[in-house]
Amino acid sequence: MTPTVTDTMEAKAKERLYRLIDRIPDGEVHTAERFLEYLTTSDDPVMRALMNAPEDDEPVTPEEEEAVREALEDVEAGRMHSLEEVKRELGL
Repeated sequence: MTPTVTDTMEAKAKERLYRLIDRIPDGEVHTAERFLEYLTTSDDPVMRALMNAPEDDEPVTPEEEEAVREALEDVEAGRMHSLEEVKRELGL
């Protein structure tokens, strides 16, 4: 079967993409990876909805600030448990 014009154009585009990937600056590799992941999952309606969801712009409440402060204090003081410890305690 003879390749179509579209097949040939896509093959050439993929070759250009490979060359571009090799030229991505080190500090941008993760950004490029996330974008390519997005392109490969864009047909998944749930993933598309998550990727297109607006950024949370609700202001942080004083109660939330206090909860974060307490959580950070607990971490610094070693008052935390690993997931494995919690599972063991719960018999999971």
